[in-house]
Amino acid sequence: MIVAVHQPNFLPWPGFFHKWQACDAFVILDTVQFHKNEWQNRNRIKTAQGARWLTAPVSYRFPQRICEVGLAGGPWVRKLESTVEQAYAQAPFLAESWPRIKAILDGGHTMLSPLNVALIRELGRMAGCTAPLHLASEMHVQEEDATRRLVGLCRELGADAYLSGREGRHYLDRAPFAEAGLDLWFQEVEAVVYPQLHGAFISHLSILDMLFNVGSEAADMVRAMGGMVR
Repeated sequence: MIVAVHQPNFLPWPGFFHKWQACDAFVILDTVQFHKNEWQNRNRIKTAQGARWLTAPVSYRFPQRICEVGLAGGPWVRKLESTVEQAYAQAPFLAESWPRIKAILDGGHTMLSPLNVALIRELGRMAGCTAPLHLASEMHVQEEDATRRLVGLCRELGADAYLSGREGRHYLDRAPFAEAGLDLWFQEVEAVVYPQLHGAFISHLSILDMLFNVGSEAADMVRAMGGMVR
């Protein structure tokens, strides 16, 4: 069984869902330190003026973990939704998927991680992800060392292999995986080109852009982004 682990990004890019598609169990790593204004609370869409950030403002005190970070008050949800609806008013599949995402945004969340996880679950269904999703905060791994934490998560789920992101080959300590009898795989993905609004193609946007432009074809497009290598 292959386990993959990823932090709960906000409205992630398609490559996030490629990793989920490729594994047998997907762990949301919500127990590590939050880093403000990285992918945990923002992502990009495409507008007539080019790529634009969508941000979930947070109430944060260093060194809170992701699962401890609150959402700021104010009308940010309404403004974010207005930005999306203006940018994709002419998108052919906006009406197919946006109401389900909007319902989650309108759900009154007060904490960042539960909002992100709810969005990830729904976007994952749209992207053809079927492996069960687990939260690290609901598991029993307490390791502080980053690599041994990953090994512990794999062990708890009974895995025999771990799927890392592409960059993992440059920083992962392979010895603890070998000691635990875990094979190591690395995600190998490239952004796929698909029809977009507003001129020349821009890659590495939130999967919202793909879903609004190609609809149910998104699942196959995500799958076609690449594979796994040792």
